[in-house]
Amino acid sequence: MNRVSRRRFLKGLAGVGLCALGGGALWADWQRSGAETPVETPPPLPGHTREAMYYTGVDVAQGQLDCALCHAPAEQSRALYCHVPHQGRYVRCELCPHRCILAEGQRGLCRVRENRQGKLYSFVYGNPCALNVDPIEKKPFYHFLPGTTAFSLATAGCALRCQYCQNYTIAQHSPEETQNQDAPPEAIAQATVQSSAPTIAYTYSEPVAFYEYMLDTARLGRRSGLRNVVVSSGYVNLEPLRELCGAVDAIKIDLKGFNEDFYHKVCSGSLDPVLKAIHAIHDMGVHLEIVNLVVPTLNDNAEELRALAEWVLATVGPDVPLHFSRFHPDYQLLNLPPTPVETLTAARQAALDLGLHYVYVGNVPGHEGNHTYCPHCGRMIIERAGMSTSAMHIVDGRCAYCGTPIAGVWK
Repeated sequence: MNRVSRRRFLKGLAGVGLCALGGGALWADWQRSGAETPVETPPPLPGHTREAMYYTGVDVAQGQLDCALCHAPAEQSRALYCHVPHQGRYVRCELCPHRCILAEGQRGLCRVRENRQGKLYSFVYGNPCALNVDPIEKKPFYHFLPGTTAFSLATAGCALRCQYCQNYTIAQHSPEETQNQDAPPEAIAQATVQSSAPTIAYTYSEPVAFYEYMLDTARLGRRSGLRNVVVSSGYVNLEPLRELCGAVDAIKIDLKGFNEDFYHKVCSGSLDPVLKAIHAIHDMGVHLEIVNLVVPTLNDNAEELRALAEWVLATVGPDVPLHFSRFHPDYQLLNLPPTPVETLTAARQAALDLGLHYVYVGNVPGHEGNHTYCPHCGRMIIERAGMSTSAMHIVDGRCAYCGTPIAGVWK
């Protein structure tokens, strides 16, 4: 294995004027980052691997490799001393907007995709760390088969770094750090049928991280007469998203905020790809619901929440359900209080006043915004108790009281 000596490393730092900033500390950081030239013979692939679907090779000889692209936005200083002659076969992942460029043996920001000898592999295929049967309302899907259950699964991994991640114990870890089960697509489809759930849900962490596993399971499940729903941040490139839309029945997108600064600082992502994903899902005719988790002091500005609702109305129309959910302190944001209920109530009312038909308040049991009301006669047509449906007054997709069509998938 070819390694960079400490002397050569510090000499490189001197060339860009960084020695005065603490070359020894940077050297230690470099060593921990695993940024040296990879080994000639990588270790054998572990189980539960499959070659990724969306990636391309990077031709170093043709100058396609830009060191600044190898590092996350928070690590731009590392690009200044990435001066080692590049060797081996690099790949660029094309699954999500990060488009990670990876040297041999290196993993993407999602922690689950690794370059092995010029091929990109998923390390979580058939390797879930969470399996449960949940009410469909828990996702939350309020207009998709209410009152039914979903066989739910997740693997480790996520491309975002949300500081308030509710499932950080799996989403913010690698598959080596989670307790996993052997469950190929066939086993998931069989378990779903045995559970009497009509739907498979890809949820909890970020399903885009286990894209190939999700796609194969969804296609197999559909052949078995099952529905498929996805709970995602929407941080995915359009080509793989469109392929996924052809295999699933509903997608819920967490629209985390409505300004670029929030996405960058709090989630380590960007807003525009998520907006494009929402637009594409709607255009593909897949059932869509949108959730905004309202975080005090970070994305709870009334004007911003109104702007989000205006964008939803203008882009996907009045019938796409919009959920404003209550934040509870978790992960790295334990210092913030829960969202005031008044903030959520006001956001819901503003969205209804704009003309959205179905606006909900989440994570507040007993709130009137938990229920569904007919946009024409105003009667309650779906009553919910916690995360379940307790009464429904929809007949053949219409309000049982006035006959108005109600958007959704009801049978």
